[in-house]
Amino acid sequence: MLPVISSRKLIIALSYLSLTFMQPAFAQEQILRTLTVTGEGIERIPATVAQVELGVEIQGQNAATVQQEVAKRTSAVVELLQSRNVQQLQTTGIRLQPNYDFSNNQRRLIGYIGVNTVSFRFPIEQVGGLLDHVVKVGATRIDNISLTATEEAITQAQRQALQQATVDAQQQADVVLRSLNLTANQIVSIQINGANLPQPKILQNEQFALRADAPAPSTPVIGGEQTVRASVTLQISY
Repeated sequence: MLPVISSRKLIIALSYLSLTFMQPAFAQEQILRTLTVTGEGIERIPATVAQVELGVEIQGQNAATVQQEVAKRTSAVVELLQSRNVQQLQTTGIRLQPNYDFSNNQRRLIGYIGVNTVSFRFPIEQVGGLLDHVVKVGATRIDNISLTATEEAITQAQRQALQQATVDAQQQADVVLRSLNLTANQIVSIQINGANLPQPKILQNEQFALRADAPAPSTPVIGGEQTVRASVTLQISY
């Protein structure tokens, strides 16, 4: 015989089932009532530091003679750079290799090539005069010059760009919700999409020239600006 269920218990059971089915629908409705906005911040900062890579390259018939001349000139270059208190001075390459002539389907040793390169950082407004002096003491090549801001300036610009991006996202949300006669409740989630590191400006070889007889004024180097961008995404309930 089947048990007898009173009408009171049946009503309570049905009410419980109704609440059980309503809760997911209610939660879903709450999740859907959100607005997602992405704000952008842009900060421009001056490039004030030159990252330079230069060196000495010598060709000759005798390997030992070439190496000695490279060492002599490189020592003079390094001594000058140290006297100017350049930052992050380091050796980036040392090379001694045979130099061949390929003609008439033959390979003939004609000498040796010695190279020694260093890199350093120096204020942009002073680097032009320094480049002219390193040539006078023995530098024969420039491999790279890039212009950038200081690490401190970049870090500060990243923070400011993130702040601008956050404010921009909030303002966008306010405009949209007010237009729809809705009121923002709270921020559900925050996503920092990042504040990029600005790319250094690379000078091409034709943009500068080093000459031992360079006349005054010194080789001009102009830094320009760098741009730091950041974006922040906010999910706001209403």
